[in-house]
Amino acid sequence: MKAIPDAPATARNKDAILQVLQYEFRDCKSVFEIGSGTGQHAVYFAAAMHWLVWQTSELPENHEGIRAWIDSAKLPNVRPPLAYDAGTALGIGSRFDAVFSANTAHIMSMGEVGRMFSHVSQLLNPEGRFCLYGPFNENGRFTSDSNATFDAGLRARKSSMGLRDRQELNRLARENGMIELPGYAMPANNQLLVWTPPLRDPASR
Repeated sequence: MKAIPDAPATARNKDAILQVLQYEFRDCKSVFEIGSGTGQHAVYFAAAMHWLVWQTSELPENHEGIRAWIDSAKLPNVRPPLAYDAGTALGIGSRFDAVFSANTAHIMSMGEVGRMFSHVSQLLNPEGRFCLYGPFNENGRFTSDSNATFDAGLRARKSSMGLRDRQELNRLARENGMIELPGYAMPANNQLLVWTPPLRDPASR
């Protein structure tokens, strides 16, 4: 059996992310996670938010590791991974109260990021939440030297990768019927951005 995968960054950021999600997902009963990675976030968040069902997803080659974490955690509210690739994914066939994704936008091409927003608009129930975690630029500028260095490393690996600009993500959100809600500054020069279909009054948060 393959060893349970471990992503050190997950251990570093999970508590800060959980604090936000416990608020943003307080009225949610179901969450679809785009790009569950190792599965560590899924089991950690689901254990702390027992009132919701957490649906994992990933490229098929990563499913074994996610299942290992799910089997080890033995939680009743985490679902086995669905196959998801932002470049090719079609309809998932279900709708959810929330969508969450961490550290995915900068490893996708911009075309894939656009398709992800399109998929999210199809996945979200009215009054739902899309929470996207990671490092982002502001008005075309890096927010820290470390983010600039990280971006350069990504683009050296693959030219289509790179940090995304928050304003550009907001444009994609608007094109897909979502509006931005106040986001959150996170440790290590990251942010957690939030969008919702415009049926809900942001002042009611």
